[in-house]
Formats: sequence, structure tokens, C-alpha cells
Amino acid sequence: MRIRPAVAAVSLATALSASVVPAATAHAADRAASGPTVFSDVVVNGGKDIVLGLTTKKTVTITWTATDPDGIGASWAYLWHGPNTDDEDGILGAYPAGTCEVPAIANPTTADCTVSIAVDAARDLDHNGLAGRWNVLAGAQDRTDDWTEIDVAGTASVKRLAKVAVNASPEPVKKGRTVTVTGKLTRANWSSGSYTGYQGQSVKLQFRKKGSTTYTTLKTVTTGSGGTLRTTTKAKADGYFRYVFTGSATTGPATAAGDFVDVR
Repeated sequence: MRIRPAVAAVSLATALSASVVPAATAHAADRAASGPTVFSDVVVNGGKDIVLGLTTKKTVTITWTATDPDGIGASWAYLWHGPNTDDEDGILGAYPAGTCEVPAIANPTTADCTVSIAVDAARDLDHNGLAGRWNVLAGAQDRTDDWTEIDVAGTASVKRLAKVAVNASPEPVKKGRTVTVTGKLTRANWSSGSYTGYQGQSVKLQFRKKGSTTYTTLKTVTTGSGGTLRTTTKAKADGYFRYVFTGSATTGPATAAGDFVDVR
């Protein structure tokens, strides 16, 4: 559902006001002479990327500080994606159940705020163009009933979940012989509702010797058509081979479980 920010802000502010301030009076046409609310320390998902598969459900938290010399009555925030707030093609959390922790003193000027957003990839993400940067719209109502909204008070990165598989053969293999390591890199395709190959990406082939806890990078392989991976290496010792994808601007990282090869 697409909602203009002003509409979302009014609806959410009304809900928040019930818990932090008395019901608002008529909206003032002009901002207070002391200036608009300032938003700082805006953090989404603890500063981590929001990586979503086809059916991922998770709670994403936005935290921020709202400061206003006239005091903070209510504050709200949500994530939006699109050319601008009047023509967005995605919204996360237009009506979140949020709280704004207003200090228990007369006319508090600073509030530390939190909004928790329930994200459902199957419901909220309908095309791959939604991967990448999202913006945080933050708004506040001061205690004189003046309102401030900032379209880009912060940003967040929403990425498509990736998966990578590996298979090393033959098993067992004689020492010094060639081991062929194949695999495939796929990622969530929100447009088609399936996982599809991710072509042209750099993926690391790593090896961990039996008895060790450390993987060493042997080489970097580029995914082919359909995200396929294929390379060869020499068998030197018993151990585990895996592929590791570090991610891209639109796609999260992925690490395959190690495939053991017995070298004789």
C-alpha cells in the first residue's frame, strides 16, 4: 500500500500522542520561531544491512534522537524507497507500533525514540528494484503543535538474500591429482518469487585443512551463466572446500558449508 508521507505521519503521530502527550490541538500553519526539530543518531537495524529472502519475516528497528527547544510531543519514522516521497514505490513501517521515550520533566527538549517495523518480504517486496538504498523519513510534533518532517534523516540498505552451493570431486582423490570444485550462486528474485542464478560475480574458493579451524583463499572464481561456478585445484591434504560470496550493493553475502575431500 502506498501512502503519502504527510498522511502516514499524521496517522502515526495520532497513535503515538496517546502514549506520550495529550491529544494534539489544531495544526499550526507556521513553524515556531525557535526553529524546527533536529533529528540525530538515526540508526536502522543496528547499522546492519536488511537482508531478505522470498519469505523472510523480521523485525527492523529504527532509533533516533529528536531535539526541539519547544519540547518533543511525539515523533515517528519509517522507511521509504522511490524517486521521492510523493511517488515512492515502497514503504516499510508506515504504521509501526512505536514508542518515543520522552523524559519525565517539564517541557523536555530531547527524546530518544524507537520504532519497530514488522517486515514480511512476501508482502512488502514485489520487485527486484527495491533492493539497495532506502531512506528514513523522520517527523516530530513539538509541544506548541508545530510539525517537522525530514524526508532523508538517514538511510538503510535492503538486500536480496543469496545462497551458494559447493561440490568437490572426485572423493577420495590421490594426492597431487586434480580436484574439480563446482557450485552455484543464487539470490532471491522478488519479481519472480524464486531463487535465480547470479552471473558475473566474484566468489572466493577457500580450503580448510582437516584439524584446522581456519580457511585460506585459494583463488577467485567468476560466476557463469545461471550463477554456475567451476574451477580446479590440486589435492594436497584432507580438508574442506567452500565458496564464499562477500555480497554486492543489492545482494547479501553467502558462504557454502565446507565439502570434505579425502586425499590418499
